[in-house]
Amino acid sequence: MIEIMLREFYSAMADRSKGPRPVEKGAYLFHQGDHIKSMFLVIEGRIELTRYHDNGLAIVLQLAKPTSVLAEASAYADHYHCDALSLEPSTVCEIDRKIFLRLLKDRSELSAIWSAHLAHEVQAARYRIEILARNKVADRLDGWLAWRGDDLPSKGEWKTVAEQIGVSPEALYRELAKRRAG
Repeated sequence: MIEIMLREFYSAMADRSKGPRPVEKGAYLFHQGDHIKSMFLVIEGRIELTRYHDNGLAIVLQLAKPTSVLAEASAYADHYHCDALSLEPSTVCEIDRKIFLRLLKDRSELSAIWSAHLAHEVQAARYRIEILARNKVADRLDGWLAWRGDDLPSKGEWKTVAEQIGVSPEALYRELAKRRAG
């Protein structure tokens, strides 16, 4: 049921967008500190939302896949708090933020779907926090695997997993080597 409702929401957003546009691998949709003018719906590909801190630490806050709204909280902010990088050739629909918010105000059923989506995202964020609160790399990886409910992605994606669980790629590689040897 929720899937059908989300499709209706995405369809309404896409209908009011500037139309699908390609985003090359390695291209940025926006940078931390940029003024927010638009909301983005990912149609194809994967876009990573990363926050960089003054000490150089990078934290992946979202890995947006098809039918994901990128940086949902940006609907209610003035400036982006993260960078949005396309990890592979992607396609997005861009909708003016004012139009997005007006649509939510005018269509209560879409507003309810949006609220349910945001609640789900809060739950996911809390689970990620729980993972990051674990001290050992092994425990963080176990938590990530339990949350994701699947195996590790391909070897080329391990760096992204390391960022998501807040460890260096090398620490993750050592843990994976231990698990293969054990």
